[in-house]
Amino acid sequence: MQRFQILIKSSVLITALFFLNLSVVKSVTTPNKVVLISKNKIDKAFLNQNEIKTYKDQKQELRDALTAYFKRAITSGDIVGAGVSIVKGDSILISDGFGKRNIKLNDKVDGETVFRLGSISKGFAGVLAAKLKDEGVLNWNDKVSDYITEFKLGDSTNTNQITLATILSQTSGAPYHSYTNLIESGLSLTEIAKRFKALKPASKPGEMYSYQNAMFALSAEMMQKSTHQDVKTLLNDRFFKPLEMNSVSMDYQTLGKSNNVALPHFKSSNSWKALKLNDHYYNALAAGGINASALDMAKWMKLLLGHHPEIINNSALQEVFNPYIEIKNHNKYYEKWPGHVNSYYGFGWRIHKFLQNDEQTTILHHGGSVNSYRNEIAIYPDADLGICVLLNSNSKLAKTVIPEIYKIVNDVFSKTNSKTTLNKNALVSLMP
Repeated sequence: MQRFQILIKSSVLITALFFLNLSVVKSVTTPNKVVLISKNKIDKAFLNQNEIKTYKDQKQELRDALTAYFKRAITSGDIVGAGVSIVKGDSILISDGFGKRNIKLNDKVDGETVFRLGSISKGFAGVLAAKLKDEGVLNWNDKVSDYITEFKLGDSTNTNQITLATILSQTSGAPYHSYTNLIESGLSLTEIAKRFKALKPASKPGEMYSYQNAMFALSAEMMQKSTHQDVKTLLNDRFFKPLEMNSVSMDYQTLGKSNNVALPHFKSSNSWKALKLNDHYYNALAAGGINASALDMAKWMKLLLGHHPEIINNSALQEVFNPYIEIKNHNKYYEKWPGHVNSYYGFGWRIHKFLQNDEQTTILHHGGSVNSYRNEIAIYPDADLGICVLLNSNSKLAKTVIPEIYKIVNDVFSKTNSKTTLNKNALVSLMP
């Protein structure tokens, strides 16, 4: 009987050790205790490591595809250099450069090479206005004439209907590109604002899309007078410093002193020639006076995708991206992008509607051109994706680069059966 009890106890002990081995695979000694790591945590870690490997492989595949794409463009003479950033969620997939900063030299473009943004600056102005509105400093219905007393367009009734919303949405009623020539000649906004009284309105405010630079730039005057701070300070304090956009500048002098600038280029006799930097549009900062690198733009796109609610509320961002006016009959390059249905303008942004696999999707987009730079930015909210391409030449590639790069990204990340994203918990310690 005693021998039987011993056998039973031995069997129980062996069974217990067997199941313990299934659930506990390793002990880790710490200075104060022994920690047991469970099998399911090891399994989870194994899966996370697989996710990380897949993510890294796809990231490298994307980089290889983009390198080949821009190498072809450089070899064929379509571009000189490009700063490229791609953001997925709150991860930067790519922030790099291709080609040369100066066609005559061997200095390469990298992720921190600075380009002039041109009209992509308008998107910054729209978001800043939304931030100030959220702070209770400004309202969309604030009249331009309340802040700039010399401003007048048409009679007093018409003038009183021109608001912050109508100038940010390009619906002020001013004739197309009114006084852009005066901006390029270096006239101050204060002086330009006085000139609008000489123009006859093309439409009533809010009724028709008519693209502007001088009129749009008056938004900066409104923001400055309502806060008693210039727009450079407002952008730096609210966005650029918190986001650590360290290469950003907003004046000609700072750009000229930078050691890592992509010079603009002009094509003559089928060959590229480097041009000098000019100071156009720094007198109209909100319309086209910001300089930035691909890395800066990657950080900015993360905010635009809603991943910095501590800096700006997503509800405020949504006001910027609400379609305000439809853009009709303009025969623009983006209307030829695959699946295009229609386009609108929000506050410093174009909002495009596309059909993709029989489903409608939205693209937030703007182009920029100044001093022979040519740039494109596109945000895909439904895909949590952002793409920005900065070119130091006024290249035809700009017209197709967004859909072409989107296809490359989509091809790379759709090869797996399930949607692959970087698991934030992948690097969490196995310790309980």
